[in-house]
Amino acid sequence: MVVWTDQERASIKEIFSKLNYEDAGQKALSRVLIVYPWTQRYFGDFGNLYNAEAILSNPKVAAHGAVVLHGLDKAVKNLDDIKNAYKDLSVLHSDKLHVDPDNFRLLGDCLTIVIAANMGSAFTPEKQAAWQKFLAVVVSALCRQYH
Repeated sequence: MVVWTDQERASIKEIFSKLNYEDAGQKALSRVLIVYPWTQRYFGDFGNLYNAEAILSNPKVAAHGAVVLHGLDKAVKNLDDIKNAYKDLSVLHSDKLHVDPDNFRLLGDCLTIVIAANMGSAFTPEKQAAWQKFLAVVVSALCRQYH
């Protein structure tokens, strides 16, 4: 079980309160698909992902980015039991979608960049530490089903 300090809880909730899920989700997922092009293989039904411009303007990428952020919101609301909150998502990504679990970390890294750009100097080292801890717990929960 993860132990969260009051400061960590407050930092994570503050970060999420400042996020525009549609904007940040689209930017983070687009960044993953552009920087790590092999991740595009999971989005074959998204249409044209042939270059950065196509990815950035793809409405399916934007929509799925928002879905991802709303999914992370579930972890924020279940900080004390993220593993159980993500049980079904772990099964889905492992058994049905066969997503490489390292991609969760890559997406987290890209989302961190988006958040840092959005928050600027308000994204202090202490807030980033809480955020990184949160992402590590989320990634661990998503990887739970993998053998």
